[in-house]
Amino acid sequence: MNAHLRTALDLAVRDVPVLPLRAGKVPFGNCPACRDNACGGRPNMKTPGPCTCPRPCHAWAAATTDPTTLTGRPWAPLWNQAAAVAYHPGGIGLTVVDLDHADAVAWARRTLPATRTVPTTRGEHWIYQGAMPSANAVRDGVDIKSTMVYARWLGPGTGTMTTLPDTVRALIVKKPSPVRPITVPLAGGGECRHRTPAYLERGITMAEQRITEAASAVHATVYRTFLAVLSAHGRCGCLTENHMSRLFTAAQSRGESARHCVDAWSNARTSLGM
Repeated sequence: MNAHLRTALDLAVRDVPVLPLRAGKVPFGNCPACRDNACGGRPNMKTPGPCTCPRPCHAWAAATTDPTTLTGRPWAPLWNQAAAVAYHPGGIGLTVVDLDHADAVAWARRTLPATRTVPTTRGEHWIYQGAMPSANAVRDGVDIKSTMVYARWLGPGTGTMTTLPDTVRALIVKKPSPVRPITVPLAGGGECRHRTPAYLERGITMAEQRITEAASAVHATVYRTFLAVLSAHGRCGCLTENHMSRLFTAAQSRGESARHCVDAWSNARTSLGM
């Protein structure tokens, strides 16, 4: 039996969801039914789409503990081509702090609670008990791998695993970037339809709430919300930089970048002919 498949089956027995990786530490291509993400999966394969394929095929979402899936088609022939085994940390309630070089390891030793560690090619994986959202480049040479990503299996590691600390959770919380002024041109004579300032304030508050409470499809929610705000308030010149800052801050609290906010705002204006 192929060594990688043997490792995968051993992990699966211990309820660790696994998948094969090809050279370059990337998953094998989607199945034919999902070629080029025709099923709706994102190109980065971090989020599965509404796939009706009879077998899993979306990177971390394909990770499984089912030996029949691991040894059957389409995966059976892939193990002979596999370069590594990966697993889904968040799927078993773990978080991997991926330290990519010596300076990152030194920072972790100064800053983070000791936990189980696994040597990597260039650094270390620090593994904590507890899941959280994943994020890349939270600081130089440091990635967070937990939910909706995969990590290479490099062995069980050494040391006692400790509970995920707040210092790690705080790494993905970014301060909102300052908002650059964006001029919203007047249209239709600039006549204001707002009966009182409270009308605009209520609209902005509702927009903030819609964004911050989005359970999924955050980027689409941000765009639709910007579109609604501009449709209702964008043609009379009542929107100020403060209003825009509040909306951008709400979006960034849900993981959107400042660039995505600017792009979504610009696209909404273009859609409305502004």
